[in-house]
Amino acid sequence: MKIAVLPGDGIGKEIVAEAVKVMRVLGEAFEFEFAEVGGAAFDALGHPLPGATLRLAQAADAVLFGAVGDWKYDKLERALRPEQAILGLRRHLGLFANFRPAICYEELTQASSLKPELVAGLDILIVRELTGDIYFGQPRGRRISPDGPFAGAPEAFDTMRYSRPEIERIAHVAFKAARRRGRKVTSVDKANVLETFQFWKDVVTEVHAGYADVELEHMYVDNAAMQLVKAPKKFDVIVTGNMFGDILSDEAAMLTGSIGMLPSASLNERGQGLYEPSHGSAPDIAGKGIANPLATILSAAMMLRYSLDRAQQADRIEAAVREVLAQGLRTADIAAPGAAAVSTAAMGDAVVAALG
Repeated sequence: MKIAVLPGDGIGKEIVAEAVKVMRVLGEAFEFEFAEVGGAAFDALGHPLPGATLRLAQAADAVLFGAVGDWKYDKLERALRPEQAILGLRRHLGLFANFRPAICYEELTQASSLKPELVAGLDILIVRELTGDIYFGQPRGRRISPDGPFAGAPEAFDTMRYSRPEIERIAHVAFKAARRRGRKVTSVDKANVLETFQFWKDVVTEVHAGYADVELEHMYVDNAAMQLVKAPKKFDVIVTGNMFGDILSDEAAMLTGSIGMLPSASLNERGQGLYEPSHGSAPDIAGKGIANPLATILSAAMMLRYSLDRAQQADRIEAAVREVLAQGLRTADIAAPGAAAVSTAAMGDAVVAALG
């Protein structure tokens, strides 16, 4: 099983190292191959997604990804910014379905920004469409001056679009996922304002006709954002577009106690996937050894389940994470005020120990 490991920028190298450490003790025949991506790749090779990195990812059974981005790259032209690496990987690998589970572990209910009774037992799956929407729309305007992005430009624009096949395939993924869970899908749109999302709503409704055993509700994105903090446990599976999914999944992350606890999987139609924590590169804490590696470790568990056909090994990792939390170990982001926190490496070591 060949795994492309792309640590990226900021805390990416630290957190990915812990996930690889955990996977190495499982006793499986994993072949890890590392490559640069994001700002690190731009610095070394002049492009955030070098050809060699892309070819490695395409040939791998799965990709373990850290994070990309740093403020020092903000004045680069957009095509060369670190974030273009992840967009390029999604496009070239055909990654269209992003799974972002938001689970509030019993031991972390006090770390959530909401009252414990609102988040205890929380288990939401956000299914985000990845290849359409405004992120892949038509040109975003024009730059007049080389002094900085859009310096002196009179306007900028982005075009939102979705095709019927794109909506149909993500709707099928969401309904099938709901069949394995609570059999309820909430489709989030802005159909009252945007024609694109009236189209989305209509197509999702059509696809639902083939899933009579799954409940479907439609909800405007502003109401969904409010309900996530008012009554989050009313949701089971949320399916939505690229931009809304980006925003809502980060909001849902904070219900769990920390975005450092939120893994994600991005899958194509062949089951090949890119696995990454939902948080960013956090350059402000890079190199300090305080980042939470659990989202990356849990992303590795999702890799085992969805791309490598090792569901039992995924269960083992997830159980080990629960055991570590039950032992009271916390990194700084999930520690109670004034409580002692363990380092990134110590948390990874604890998960390894819990695996036996």
